[in-house]
Amino acid sequence: MGVKELAQKAKSAFYILARAKTSVKNSALLLMADRLEEKSKEILEANRIDLENAKNLSSALIDRLTLNEKRISAMATSLREVAKLDDPVGKTVSAWRRPNGIEIQKIRVPIGLIGIIYEARPNVTADAAGLCLKAGNAVILKGGSEAINSNRKIVEVLQSAVEDVGLPREIISFIDDTRREATLELMHCDEYVDLLIPRGGANLIQTVRRESTVPVIETGVGNCHVYVDESADLDMAEEITFNAKVQRPGVCNAIETLLVHEKISKVFLPRMLERLRSVGVEIRGCPKTREIVPWVIPATEEDWYTEYLDLIIAVKVVEDVDSAIAHINKYGSKHSDSIVTKDYFNARKFLNEVDSACVYVNASTRFTDGFEFGLGAEIGISTQKLHARGPMGLEEITTTKYIIYGEGQIRE
Repeated sequence: MGVKELAQKAKSAFYILARAKTSVKNSALLLMADRLEEKSKEILEANRIDLENAKNLSSALIDRLTLNEKRISAMATSLREVAKLDDPVGKTVSAWRRPNGIEIQKIRVPIGLIGIIYEARPNVTADAAGLCLKAGNAVILKGGSEAINSNRKIVEVLQSAVEDVGLPREIISFIDDTRREATLELMHCDEYVDLLIPRGGANLIQTVRRESTVPVIETGVGNCHVYVDESADLDMAEEITFNAKVQRPGVCNAIETLLVHEKISKVFLPRMLERLRSVGVEIRGCPKTREIVPWVIPATEEDWYTEYLDLIIAVKVVEDVDSAIAHINKYGSKHSDSIVTKDYFNARKFLNEVDSACVYVNASTRFTDGFEFGLGAEIGISTQKLHARGPMGLEEITTTKYIIYGEGQIRE
């Protein structure tokens, strides 16, 4: 089936889903979760084929691609958490009465048909399907070729669940065509698709933003930072930095740059960088960093802009919190950045002046995640400022409608 025909069917299914009661949507989500666990062996077998075909990918991308029982269980848990959340559809955002007696309500409604274009992360298939369903949206999924077998099987499992509760299977649609032409066709399918959300590397996101005639929410590129302030608890700073870089280096909320106040750099950097090196992290540093730790590779200007998604980190010694903020606002991707400090005023300054979607004090950037924020899951992490910013949960994939009640009023 061609992309346009698939989108047409999905859009028709949306109008049925948009009328569905919350109880029906929740039943679908819970059954989707159960089916994922019941069919885990089949999903893992499909994933094994993808992994066999992915030997040329980086270790970080292979980590993103890899499924196991724990990750499938986490996908199911996310769906159950989404089922517990309040249904945003029909909620009154605000209401007022005009002097002429007209009553106006602003309510939340679904967006319509949402297209998701993503790379190497089969868990996105379940997260996106679940969130869109709860918010009353149909979804059309276009995963990367490296995860084609995993995604195909997951969609098959999810579609069987929604059908069994009486909803059309087309509310979760999947483009089973890995050609670039199919992706371009989806980008130009504005007759049926209401919103596109790309999830992946900078090249994918820039291509979608440049080529699409469908409205786009930009997500994902994560050139994130930890800044260790002069007053920081150095043990805390070490643990936060290590977690933010090493726990899962191939995800967008992992840090790519470490900034360290010059007054504590000679104490902190040797121990921190040695610990990172001990687990295979390649370290690229500024001249001051290399004076303190001579074995560090020289950093280039390009390194400060780079989202590595790998066991690589750039390190810079800065004069003060203002220098750290200036560096982040110049080179960062407006995703997630953290300060480690005991200084209240520096913490407040960092929170107020860093221009990012998520700004932390004394915590790892790895918490920028819909599940960790209590949103059940996420459709993506928006680095834009229009409509949605940060982890996008249910409310961010709805829009609003004005409902007006009158009693015969006419405008003079």
